[in-house]
Amino acid sequence: GQPLGPRRLSLKPVPKLPNMEAFLSEAAVKVKKRARGCLAPELCFQAVRAATERPFAAGVKKEQELFGVLLTSGQARALQYAFFAERAVRRWTTPSGASWRSASPQPIRKAAVIGLGTMGRGIVTSLVKANIPVVALEQDLKYLNMGRKAVMLLLEREAMKMEQGAPTLDFHNPARLQFTLDFNALHDVDPVIEAVFENMALKKEIFQKLSRICKPEAFLCTNTSALNIDEIASATSRPQQVIGTHFFSPAHVMRLLEIIYGHHTSPAAIATAMQLAKGLRKVGVVVGNCFGFVGNRMMFPYVQQAVFLLEEGSRPEAVDQVIEDFGFKIGPFRMSDLAGLDVGWRSRQGQGLTGASVPAGTPPRQRRGRRYSPLPDLLCESGRFGQKTGKGWYQYEKAGGRTATPDPWLHDFLSRYRDTHHIKTRFIDQEEILERCLFSLINEGFEILAEGIASGPEHLD
Repeated sequence: GQPLGPRRLSLKPVPKLPNMEAFLSEAAVKVKKRARGCLAPELCFQAVRAATERPFAAGVKKEQELFGVLLTSGQARALQYAFFAERAVRRWTTPSGASWRSASPQPIRKAAVIGLGTMGRGIVTSLVKANIPVVALEQDLKYLNMGRKAVMLLLEREAMKMEQGAPTLDFHNPARLQFTLDFNALHDVDPVIEAVFENMALKKEIFQKLSRICKPEAFLCTNTSALNIDEIASATSRPQQVIGTHFFSPAHVMRLLEIIYGHHTSPAAIATAMQLAKGLRKVGVVVGNCFGFVGNRMMFPYVQQAVFLLEEGSRPEAVDQVIEDFGFKIGPFRMSDLAGLDVGWRSRQGQGLTGASVPAGTPPRQRRGRRYSPLPDLLCESGRFGQKTGKGWYQYEKAGGRTATPDPWLHDFLSRYRDTHHIKTRFIDQEEILERCLFSLINEGFEILAEGIASGPEHLD
């Protein structure tokens, strides 16, 4: 029989908590750290804060104002562009006139992966998650056993992450996942993805074998990050079935799949690779064949510019900080340490930019008439390969460690290097770091577009 008080939440006073200010300050720091350059999470936080400090109507008004800021921001336009660009790349074309309209994919009933290093393991995991039966092949028993163990561990982790009610990963069933040393086990697979390390002679030898063993309609894919697709295809009797499928590390996590057509690659091979990307829940981007394709070719000048900044007076942590504050998930030096400095070193040796094949009398900071920095080569020569060795541009708690801390040894090494080459150290501000790194990325993108390696700006972005 008592009168009812207001039941509408918006009419009730906001409860006050004793440690509200401390709680909100701590939350603000966390959001800022995670948002790294993104407006929306910080403005969401401000809207929640307004709800704790103001009456309901005033809180809603503040939220509307904040939403107005986001609605008209450059970031909103950029995110909308990214959303549509991701969909636009499904509509691929090549200079020869092949396109998504006319090419039809072949069914993928069973796949194979050759090589169970870091990349191969991630690719096997992706295929199993996509419910495609896989044959995983290694050429040496020791590496096969190591690879099997690592793949099983990855799959167990993935199975734990899956939502309740989702179909379980059936990876203990040999009909779904088979490990082998025998090439003849590949006789009935639809695509084979070769993921051995970047060595042209080795890849050609494998493709010659595949050409003999695989069924005529099988597609032969290479997970190369820079090597010439046409040269790899020349080792087979079916160059039209050869295509590049460049996964990014870690392959079971990264969403990008670069699909590279060679001179002879058939439209059906491109369509099938795109269908595979879709099945793996990746964004497939079709690009042409040149050194480094699109992803790595754009990375070369970007990382090179970052290294030039070190020569002139900056430090790895300063460059990474600027790039990460701008909004990149990871700066160029932390990225290099994660990927392994030896990967780029091997590639530069192959190109004759460093090592024994450099002509005598070549200036140390010049190659083929252009500026060059030997800094990454010198780090590799002293066994600093990044996270895997516990030391690279940063130092880590142990070999294989993840926590990057600035390394006094490296700072000392840089100042000795500058003295040796008579480089006058100067202060480099954030604006210069950002512009030099990003403009080199952008300029390379325009070059790729001008050469027709990518068919549209969305493909690059």
